[in-house]
Amino acid sequence: MSRPVLEVADILRAWVGRYIDRNVSRVCWPQLKVIRAIERCRTAALGRHRDRCTGCGKDFGFSFNSCRNRHCPKCQTERRNRWVAARTRELVPLNYFHVVFTVPHQLSELMLQNKRLLYDLLFRCVSATLLEVAANPKRLGAEIGFLCVLHTWGQTLIHHPHIHCVVPAGGFAPGRRSWVYPKCTGFFLPEAVLSEVFRGKFTEALKRLFRQNKLAFHGSLAWLREPRCFARFLQSLHVHKWVAYVKKPFGGPEHVLHYLARYTHRVAISNHRLLSMEDGKVTFRWKDYAHGGKQRKMTLAAEEFIRRFLLHVLPKSFVRIRQYGWMANRCRRTRAAECWMLLGAEPSPPPASSELVGRRCPDCGSILEIVEIILPRWLSCRRPSRRRAPNTS
Repeated sequence: MSRPVLEVADILRAWVGRYIDRNVSRVCWPQLKVIRAIERCRTAALGRHRDRCTGCGKDFGFSFNSCRNRHCPKCQTERRNRWVAARTRELVPLNYFHVVFTVPHQLSELMLQNKRLLYDLLFRCVSATLLEVAANPKRLGAEIGFLCVLHTWGQTLIHHPHIHCVVPAGGFAPGRRSWVYPKCTGFFLPEAVLSEVFRGKFTEALKRLFRQNKLAFHGSLAWLREPRCFARFLQSLHVHKWVAYVKKPFGGPEHVLHYLARYTHRVAISNHRLLSMEDGKVTFRWKDYAHGGKQRKMTLAAEEFIRRFLLHVLPKSFVRIRQYGWMANRCRRTRAAECWMLLGAEPSPPPASSELVGRRCPDCGSILEIVEIILPRWLSCRRPSRRRAPNTS
């Protein structure tokens, strides 16, 4: 892919100082860390390293180190490839469904003020909904497994929290002695039932959190501190659409790998969507899914662009990729082996492509190794216990 004409880092370097001066009370420490990391990424501020091919011996000279921040548009490729390669051993020879759960826009501000609490609640309600509906004998009657990825953005960078789920077709019958397939080809679970159960679980959980005084209400949401007002707010959510969308199944493990590579380690906007920055305004491409995914352009003031980008900074150490059911961390390899046995197939993982193995030499395809690292003084003077090897992706 060609080098982008504009990067998020360029916008931050040019305008983030003015944005912080005007919004000093709104910019939190995690956002400042993301800003500084993206600004320094692949610059002399983080040092450099020299690569050499293990096959042909070609020396590629020095390159700047990466920041490794999970919100940086330039630092996700190597992390994504390693994660996807690790998942190849756990894929089963089935079609996979893509299920999307979205909360109403009316909850957006409340979730922004309670990110860690309500994003975690979103995961718990989505997982409980899928497990409960799938276990119902009237629906599927099986123990399913699935992977969930949290996205908090829409195409125009507005706050739009939703969870993408990748679910193998079917699940274990009670006792795990046979495999249960969906009743119809191309059908997994009814969307209307998923939506209703999801809404009920989420609103009931909000009530419990309110009674336990765990929710924060600031600024425009201060009126929700009154119990009657909060009860009316929850009641109003029932008239809005809670989306549970089940897409058509896509192919087996080889298709899942391509899907995961697109969805798991995305950030709010990629550098390749940025078109220009002129007169304090930023123009970028976006897909209008309401009109068939048509490509459109949007122009925002640079400070508004930065505000929207920072909406999607996650709380420290928050896990945005989670697995549930028989694909949960504690049992997924054992259950995957049982699934292969029930399906009568040999557990042979899909062949890993060169892009999933590591950085490769463009001439001979061999792996590149780092032969020299030069760190700036502010990094090299850190205590050894806190030092991390630089990312060279």
